[in-house]
Amino acid sequence: MKPEFDANSLKYDDNGLIPAIAQDAASNEVLMLAWMNAESIRRTLASGRVVYWSRSRREFWEKGLTSGHRQKLVELRFDCDRDCLLLRVEQTGPACHTNRKSCFYSAVQDGVEVITSQPML
Repeated sequence: MKPEFDANSLKYDDNGLIPAIAQDAASNEVLMLAWMNAESIRRTLASGRVVYWSRSRREFWEKGLTSGHRQKLVELRFDCDRDCLLLRVEQTGPACHTNRKSCFYSAVQDGVEVITSQPML
């Protein structure tokens, strides 16, 4: 029998947080980076809906609860050092608050900053 996953086994920063990268499970596109703590990880695993910790509001934040742009957890992975998460998700609507599919829509190309995608809505 395999041991049950323990969120406390991960390595958190001094504020009890761990970076969490959200990736579209179908396309593999990186959608966003946010922060989680042990309780938000437990809530995510229990509900299947991704719950982050908002550093600015200092409260739990279920992605898409107000906007409808939800993230359904497909798989939670962690890196070899256990200090970073990869959340493979099914994203409904845009992941970014700018209404783009991904928060990573700015790039440097030939030394110039360019916008790589327009808002979805």
